[in-house]
Amino acid sequence: MDSFFKISERKSTIGNEIIGGLTTFLAMAYIIAVNPNMLVVAGVPFDAALTATCFGAAIMTIAMGLIANRPIALASGMGINAIVAYTLCLGGAAVDWRVAMAIVFLEGIVILILVACGLRKAVMDAIPVSLRHAIGIGIGLFIAFIGLKGGGIIVANESTILGLGDLSAPVAIVSLIAIAVAVVLQVLNVKGGLLISIIVATIAGIPLGVTPLPSSWSFGLDFSAFAAPFQTIPGTDTMAIAQVFLQPALLLFVFSLLMSDFFDTMGTVVAVGEQADFVDENGDVKDIQPILMVDSAAAAVGGFVGASSVTSFVESTSGAAAGARTGLSNLVVGILFVIFAFASPIIGMVSSSATCGALVVVGYLMLSDVINIDWTRIEFAFPAFATIMGIPMTYSITNGIGFGFISYCVIMLATGKAREVKPLMWVAAIAFLAMFILS
Repeated sequence: MDSFFKISERKSTIGNEIIGGLTTFLAMAYIIAVNPNMLVVAGVPFDAALTATCFGAAIMTIAMGLIANRPIALASGMGINAIVAYTLCLGGAAVDWRVAMAIVFLEGIVILILVACGLRKAVMDAIPVSLRHAIGIGIGLFIAFIGLKGGGIIVANESTILGLGDLSAPVAIVSLIAIAVAVVLQVLNVKGGLLISIIVATIAGIPLGVTPLPSSWSFGLDFSAFAAPFQTIPGTDTMAIAQVFLQPALLLFVFSLLMSDFFDTMGTVVAVGEQADFVDENGDVKDIQPILMVDSAAAAVGGFVGASSVTSFVESTSGAAAGARTGLSNLVVGILFVIFAFASPIIGMVSSSATCGALVVVGYLMLSDVINIDWTRIEFAFPAFATIMGIPMTYSITNGIGFGFISYCVIMLATGKAREVKPLMWVAAIAFLAMFILS
């Protein structure tokens, strides 16, 4: 095991990998409850959506661990599942959920081809170092914002958009406990501190009524959503994937999902890599090709099993911060996904308040990279700023990266340095511009 996963070589231990895997799983386990409820709206049976969510995440997380040997867990992506449910199925497209999964499946196949051709890696290599650092910083703020918002410390405000929540509310009290425990254990350098903070906050939330206790148990599995793109649409003789080509307008959604998957993963991999020490001083991710291959295949697998697009989860940074350095932690995450396919109510006990502390501390750790940006040169500094602010403020990694790419190309053009911009950066910036206009 040590030889295969290179545990000692990466200065880790089996214990660190297990703790890191548990931490990552608890930080992302909300998807077990959220994704099925989202897909039910689209017409997917709940038990089928739950089974697809857990097994899609388990299969691809384990694949990432065995093939790429990096602590990057995968599951159905938030945002894309909303597009599937509310835009493709309930919105203007109004397609059957099987057709929506076929669109996701095709998008994954296209990305897989792009990776196999080396285009995805080439785009990452074309990004200036300052922007690579900015992506990780922006995601750090995003993660902290997600934690604070989910924990009721930051709330919506009509006059100021955002405001401070009611800190005397039980939800906020549990969040503050989680933050306090996570920070103190981080200061004391306690192994598994982030995991401990989640457990402590979950227990503290029981008497406060924040931790939901299981009311029922479901042990059944439903694989009826599997092979969704190749199922026949009820009431017709048409296979779902054929319907996409019969309605060419649906191919625009393939492009839209492709852009989101393409650049979300780019940001996530950089962010996790900086925490898990597989990003060098230039912001280059070591041995990135197998990571991108697995992630791209995951999008197609997500569509195939009926779980929406499966993608790399930025919450993996919490596991990396807890000590995960190898794919062994992924095996822990994958096995837990399979187990909790039978016992999802237990995961339902881990509230967003309980994970608040872990996410805030991870955000703090990722912000340290800000010193690596050259703030004296506006052609690098402003695009970095646009990326850092764009990610949390638009609640989208893809949008923030798009702001950075476009502003970088515009500034370089205005200052007569257009030739210094690599061709793929121009292509990516134009693609982002098209995406913003079309959306």
